Amino acid sequence: MSDEALIRLSAVVKTYGQGQAAFHALKGIDLSIAAGDFVAIMGPSGSGKSTTMNILGCLDTPTGGSYQFQGVHVERLAPRERTLLRRHFLGFVFQGFNLLARTTALENVELPLIYRHEPVARRRAAARAALAQVGLEGWEHHSPAELSGGQQQRVAIARAIVTRPVVLLADEPTGNLDTRTSQEIMNLISGYNRDQGITVLMVTHEPDIAAHAKRVIRFVDGRVASDDGNGEVS
Repeated sequence: MSDEALIRLSAVVKTYGQGQAAFHALKGIDLSIAAGDFVAIMGPSGSGKSTTMNILGCLDTPTGGSYQFQGVHVERLAPRERTLLRRHFLGFVFQGFNLLARTTALENVELPLIYRHEPVARRRAAARAALAQVGLEGWEHHSPAELSGGQQQRVAIARAIVTRPVVLLADEPTGNLDTRTSQEIMNLISGYNRDQGITVLMVTHEPDIAAHAKRVIRFVDGRVASDDGNGEVS
């Protein structure tokens, strides 16, 4: 399995600052993730889980060690190459939704396809299909202010999956939602993993949300404290 890893972190270190002011956010992370996996990343604040997600999402680079994605050493890529990797292989869902307030749901979902220079008709059709997948057919022309929190997160998920990413990175995707809506959102994310084979990496503080994952990795003080299969997932 390790030879076929989609993602591999080897001895990854991340340090902010220098000298006595240096903060060692990651202290040698080794991690292997197979295609189609669903991983929940847990740990207290400051444990390194968000730093790791930023590195995996090509939003930051390690100070030391290596990050391989499909065998490519990401830490050796130029900034533009990392941007292209992020644009073509990764999708993101955030706790705060991160929708553009003055645009419609359809336009928000279209945004990643604009960055990929997709023709207007093709991106409109793809965005409509993505919104339909998350149960928002008929809501295309509503602004975020006209949508509930759950609906806004559904738009964010549609935006993340409209490019058909290899990996979906979700950072506290249910953090701003009530219990019932949280379960609806997790059923959507689990469905993309189960039915489309999208690899999911999710940061969460909530055990009931982590229960949807196949693996639970716990971070403590910049290190992986445990990496276990999730017995609650069938």
